[in-house]
Amino acid sequence: MVSNSIKLYFKNLSVTREVFCLCLLAIQFVSFAQANLKVADAKKNFGFVKKGEVVKITYTITNIGNQPLLITDAKVECSCTTVDFPKQPIIPNQTGTITVSFDTKSVYDRQDRTVEIISNAKNGSQKIRFTFSGCCHFIYLLYI
Repeated sequence: MVSNSIKLYFKNLSVTREVFCLCLLAIQFVSFAQANLKVADAKKNFGFVKKGEVVKITYTITNIGNQPLLITDAKVECSCTTVDFPKQPIIPNQTGTITVSFDTKSVYDRQDRTVEIISNAKNGSQKIRFTFSGCCHFIYLLYI
């Protein structure tokens, strides 16, 4: 009877060890299974822009991870900037686009703006940047 109890104990211990090892393996796999956001050309320049124009620029994004990428928000610096981003998940190795619109009616001169893209990517939030220069209002005023 004692012999059977010892065999049963070691058999249960072996099963427990196997379950523990499988759990560790699963945790390791899950920790590497994440979305990863890559922005192609994260800094763009509109060039010269006339005051009052609404300019749009498109950024191409790629999910280089191994889980679906979900963009949840885009933080802008001012109300003159709006962002359109994919609402559906981007599957691994697929691309999507983010379109940034900037209304120049209330700004002038050189602008350098940043948009923060919030997602479930392992590399955290990503920043995209755009710049432009307005035409020289001071020179224009001299001719009036």
